[in-house]
Amino acid sequence: MKLIILKVFDNPVDLHILRSRLEADGITCFIFDENIVSINPLYSITVGGIKLKVRKDQYQLALDVLKELGETPYTDEEGKEIHCPKCGSADLESGHRSVKGIRGIVAMFTAFLLTVFPFGLKFVWRCNQCGTEFTTRKGQ
Repeated sequence: MKLIILKVFDNPVDLHILRSRLEADGITCFIFDENIVSINPLYSITVGGIKLKVRKDQYQLALDVLKELGETPYTDEEGKEIHCPKCGSADLESGHRSVKGIRGIVAMFTAFLLTVFPFGLKFVWRCNQCGTEFTTRKGQ
């Protein structure tokens, strides 16, 4: 049985959400390197991230599920579709780690200096069309 990497993750939460969705559609999934990355997130770069693999004969079906998920628009708590405030695009990246501003610079410098996982990074939406980073909640 040949396995093919479907997607690579840097955190196990997103991985298990996708794995659950794929397995609900009858696609057999295999996870590689989750434990080493969970022990020390800095090892993610060394081992190439947490890998979600599927059987070769189910690869196209898994790609179809990924495509369907990618085409589903993001919505807020009220069910309204989220758009970029600058260009109006719905082509967004959820959970982008922003290092903009003094807080991000300090977090990255400290992480580099102490060789620890960066703390204090802000998770934002990022528009794939114009690169704008934004939050959907007021006051963030």
